Amino acid sequence: MKYVFSLMLALFFGLSLVARAADHALVIQTDFGTKDGAVAAMKGVAVGVDPRLPIFDLSHENTPYDIWEAAYRLKQTATYWPAGTVFISVVDPGVGTERLSIVLKTKSGHYFVGPDNGTWTLIAEELGIEAVRRIEETTNRRAGSEKSYTFHGRDIYAFTGARLAAGKITYEQVGPLLEAKVVRLPYEKASVKNGVLRGTIPLIDFHYGNVWTNISDALFNELKPKFGDKFSVTIFHDAKKVYHGTMPYAHTFGDVKEGEPLLYLNSLLDVAFALNLGSFSKTHGLSSGNGWSVQVERTK
Repeated sequence: MKYVFSLMLALFFGLSLVARAADHALVIQTDFGTKDGAVAAMKGVAVGVDPRLPIFDLSHENTPYDIWEAAYRLKQTATYWPAGTVFISVVDPGVGTERLSIVLKTKSGHYFVGPDNGTWTLIAEELGIEAVRRIEETTNRRAGSEKSYTFHGRDIYAFTGARLAAGKITYEQVGPLLEAKVVRLPYEKASVKNGVLRGTIPLIDFHYGNVWTNISDALFNELKPKFGDKFSVTIFHDAKKVYHGTMPYAHTFGDVKEGEPLLYLNSLLDVAFALNLGSFSKTHGLSSGNGWSVQVERTK
């Protein structure tokens, strides 16, 4: 009888662990870096909510104060996580001001926790807005943090995001329902006209120096490209031409000789430019964000 009881107990705890494994993941993005304890403090708050909560890093090496970069990193990442995943994004130059603290629920069933400062621009477009709730800070705030005004990532967002991911609160308990919209950062949408593609450079693939655009493969395919076809690429900064060159459309980097340029579709299936085993951006002094635009057309 003793052994039967032990077996039943082990089975019970085993099933409990399986059930716990269904908890939603918490994914954290900041511009804090990892040289001090800020990120660890946020994770400590989350672990305090539930020690079994699965916590993952998106990035903590974002350019300080660069809300657009944070928005793009979410676009780059979120769709690969299952519905129910809770994302915390803290690139918050307006911390402590009147900007709203919200939790956005997308039509895909993902949750995004943080300041409503433009961070959700691309996610709202990509996944759609199901609902927006303002975080009620009287109930969804780390106890004893009321006098702190400059670390909402720790005191409000990590606490609220962890409680939501762990099932300690429902989405309805986050706070009052707001109008289903978020602050949007302005940017130029990609377009094609008379065989000329136009778009922006939202991000540099900084580790390798590849230049990414917002020109989708669907737009690019309107030019009916074939691998090996040559394309003229012109890049502008504040309407001033800073680069012009011709390059082939390639499957991947090794399709051209070392140091040569290529046009390819990046991991998001957007048009991008690279040098094989080199940095396209550093070689040509290119960057990303406001004021950076690109024009692509077949060579004549």
